[in-house]
Amino acid sequence: MNCLKIVSVCLLFIFVSSFLGSKDGLFNIPQNWPKPIYNFSKNPLTKEKIELGRALFYDPILSQNNTISCSGCHSQFTAFTHVDHALSHGINDRIGTRNAPVLINLAWNKRFMWDGAINHLDVQALAPISHSDEMGSNISEVVTKLQHSKIYPPLFFKAFGDSLITGENTLKCISQFMLTLVSANSKYDSVKRNESSFTKQEENGYKIFNKNCTSCHIEPLFTNQKFENNGLPLDLELKDFGRMKVTQNPNDSLKFKVPTLRNIEFSYPYMHDGRFKNLNSVLDHYGRGIVKSKTLALQLEQPIVLSANEKVDLISFLLTLSDKKFLFNPEFGYPKNLLLSLPKD
Repeated sequence: MNCLKIVSVCLLFIFVSSFLGSKDGLFNIPQNWPKPIYNFSKNPLTKEKIELGRALFYDPILSQNNTISCSGCHSQFTAFTHVDHALSHGINDRIGTRNAPVLINLAWNKRFMWDGAINHLDVQALAPISHSDEMGSNISEVVTKLQHSKIYPPLFFKAFGDSLITGENTLKCISQFMLTLVSANSKYDSVKRNESSFTKQEENGYKIFNKNCTSCHIEPLFTNQKFENNGLPLDLELKDFGRMKVTQNPNDSLKFKVPTLRNIEFSYPYMHDGRFKNLNSVLDHYGRGIVKSKTLALQLEQPIVLSANEKVDLISFLLTLSDKKFLFNPEFGYPKNLLLSLPKD
C-alpha cells in the first residue's frame, strides 16, 4: 500500500510538473503567483527548443524580405516592445496600426494582441508573420526558407530528433522562448518577499495605486486580463475600435486589452496606439481626458483626480515595477552563440 502511494505521488508530481512547465528548472512560478494558464503538457519545455525559439525570435528570416525580426518590434531592453515610434514598423518601411505590446509573463495570458484576436500563444507568431505591414510573409514560406538554410535543419534535429521542419514546431519553439520571459524581480517583488522596503514616497504611491488602479491592474501580474474602454477618444485616422473588430459586438467598441504595468518605466509610448509619450500624460488623461461613452469602464465613470504631489508619488511606486535583471538578462538577448542567417540582399 505504501508503495502504491509513493508511485501515485510520483505520477502526480510528473503530471503537475509537465503542466506547470518543466522538471528541470526551465520555468519556475514566482512565489505567491497564480498557476499559469498555459498548458505546458502540450508543449513541454526543453533547453534545445527554447534556444531554437530564441534564434528564430531574433532572425529576420521570418519576414518576407529577410529584414524584420520579432526583436525588431520587441527589444529586450524596453521590456520587449519598441520605444522609438508609436506604431509598429514592418518590411519596406510600412507602418502598422498599433503599438507593439510588451512580451512579459505570457504564460499567464488568456488572450493575445490588443484586441484578443489570438487565443493561444502557440499560434500568436502567425499574426505578425502574416501581417502585410509587419513581416508580410506566411508560415509556409517561412518553413521553406528554414528548410533550405544551412543552420536550421541541424537545430531542429537537435530539438526534435528530426531535421524536417514543420510550421507547428516552428511556432511552438518561438512560443517556448516567449514563455521564459518571466519578469518577477523588481523592487516591488523584493518588498513582497520582505527583502527590502518602499521609501515613504513609494509607499504613499502604493496606497494611491491601491485606491485608484487595482480594479484593472491586479497584483502580481498588474493586469486583469480583460478588455476595457479607458476613455480614449477615437483616433480619426486609425479608426481602431479594438475588441469589437474581433467580436463584432457593439458592446466591445473601443475596448482594448489591459496591459501589464510591469517595467512600465521602459515600455513607452503608452496605449494601443502609442499616443502618450510619458506617464504624466497618462495620468493627465485619467484626470481630465476621459471621453464618456456607452462602453466606458464603470470604474472610470468618475475621473481619477490627483494632485501634483500624488502624481509624483504614484509614478514613484510605478518605477518600483522595473525589473532590470530581466531587462538585461543575457539569456533573453541576441543569441551570439548561435549562427543566425544573415539578411539577404
